[in-house]
Amino acid sequence: MKQVIGFIMILLIIPVLYFLQHGIAVEVTSAESFNEQMDDSIKLSSPLVNKPVALKDRQGNIFSENYVEWREPLTLSAIPVFVQQLFLESEDKGFFEHRGYDVSAIFRAFVVNTATDAVSQGGSTITQQVVRMRFLSTEKTYERKLTELFYAAELEKQTSKDEILEMYMNEMYFGNQVYGIGAASTYYFSRPLDELNKAELAFIAAIPNNPSLYDPLRHFDQTKKRQERLVTIMAASGVITAEEAQTVIDFPVKLKIKKKVDNFPAYSTYVFAELKDLIAQAEGLAEKKNGAQSIDEKQVLEVKLNKRTAEVLASGVTIETALDPKKQAQDERAVSALLRPEKLQAGAAVIDNEKREIISLYGGKAYRKADFHRAFQAVRQPGSAIKPLLVYAPFLELGPYTENTPIDSRNICIGSYCPTNIGGYRYGTVSLKQAFRHSHNTAAVRLLSSVGIDEAFAFIAPYEFKYMTKQDRNYPAALGGFSKGVTPLELAGAYTGFIDGTYTPPHTIRAVKDRDGNVLYEWKKNERVVWSPSTVSTMRNLMKDVVLNGSGRGISYTTGYTGAKTGTTDHYKDLWVAGMNDHYTTAVWIGYDNPQSMQWMSAKKTHLKAFTALLRD
Repeated sequence: MKQVIGFIMILLIIPVLYFLQHGIAVEVTSAESFNEQMDDSIKLSSPLVNKPVALKDRQGNIFSENYVEWREPLTLSAIPVFVQQLFLESEDKGFFEHRGYDVSAIFRAFVVNTATDAVSQGGSTITQQVVRMRFLSTEKTYERKLTELFYAAELEKQTSKDEILEMYMNEMYFGNQVYGIGAASTYYFSRPLDELNKAELAFIAAIPNNPSLYDPLRHFDQTKKRQERLVTIMAASGVITAEEAQTVIDFPVKLKIKKKVDNFPAYSTYVFAELKDLIAQAEGLAEKKNGAQSIDEKQVLEVKLNKRTAEVLASGVTIETALDPKKQAQDERAVSALLRPEKLQAGAAVIDNEKREIISLYGGKAYRKADFHRAFQAVRQPGSAIKPLLVYAPFLELGPYTENTPIDSRNICIGSYCPTNIGGYRYGTVSLKQAFRHSHNTAAVRLLSSVGIDEAFAFIAPYEFKYMTKQDRNYPAALGGFSKGVTPLELAGAYTGFIDGTYTPPHTIRAVKDRDGNVLYEWKKNERVVWSPSTVSTMRNLMKDVVLNGSGRGISYTTGYTGAKTGTTDHYKDLWVAGMNDHYTTAVWIGYDNPQSMQWMSAKKTHLKAFTALLRD
């Protein structure tokens, strides 16, 4: 009988032993995991936070800020001692004595109901608060609290007290997506921290204890009351005298909230797109992408580039640009005023002739950030606006030819391709000037045949038209018949070759600098000779003649020289003008996002008026 009972007891104990063993295993695994976590915590790398990005115009003024969180990190030495004392006295009096946590404070916090608005210390030290902000979640569990203590002790081993206090000052939350005492100063008072008086310093120091309750924008009086309590603590601790405390309390506090600068989104949007290209070139990713053997390889490199760009932006860089704010505003008003009816759109770029910098961009009527940007994203067939680059300049390079060189402008068929002239007109032998002035299609195709398709495309290779492919190397290209086309920015950049025969890729970005003013990235000068002096001279004369006597009549002279070439695609779906004056080179496209005929718009010469407006100072 005893054996039976013993056997039954063993059977009953087995499940207990199983659950006990399972529990021990879980605890052991948890302990091992915690140890591994603590080993990893030894590195305690700083978390990635997004600092504000500032864009500056050519005068050095900020015209756009890009941020979700407003941050302005400061060194501890740049933070007034008074504001450091405010936090030490109210949050952690024993900060310089403890090893990351304060056992007595934890015990007091357990006993006292800390949910009240008492100004006495809570259970967490400044080190623990830093750990919570930088490395852990804010969930209120015993496991998280225990981990916090270990992290705090480890942080104290790896860093100095001053470094921890600096972290604390820069990462406290001050409400309204504002982080750090420096950012709180510029956000709530629109002044740097070293320009605030003690009343203002104590006022913003009141916020982090409860950023919702002490939000100055919604609960100013509550924030002011807490400011007064903090100042009273300072007096009670002997940091300041009672008289000084009363002076601080009585001083009127007036907020001056920072407004996010976000001007000229058409320009700033392109700056960020160009930044990605600049990083790709500087770090060798562009070359690797060009040499990639597969789509998958290109995608991997693209992901790497996107990640790197995000890291650069998160570091809080300043991007110095060539923006001319006066001209940008003027161009936006002038072109937008011409775009009637409502859905008619335009894209344009203006380049400074001397520096070859992009000083103005028109992304579209009523353009807003992240909209479709018609200056660099609208890829449209250029029509006859491509002829100076692909046909006439290459032909002149193979000369010697002049404006008076006879050109056969009779009808032509190459295989099954038989181009016709606008209006179906037929011509005979004309001068080069006449063929260019009236944009004879038959002459253009015959000239391209004379030069040779591959040779002609070799001449425009330096311009690196992104959307031209090998499939575009055919005779319709002489008339702008590409599978995709070009953008206004690309065309404007290519026309700068007719300034003096050289080509330098135009950019908006002058330099990308870190928060200390060190240059991280800047474009390398890449000037190439594309046209001979005689070709440039003849092309400028031909484009000037278009303005005086050809399809450009209606363009106003804005300086001593103005030259242009117009372009129109089938059924008047796209209207182009590209050219220059003494100061600027520009290209403007006018059309609908969903192409439709605009013959009546051509008759009104809207594209010529827009071109004139873009060339004005």
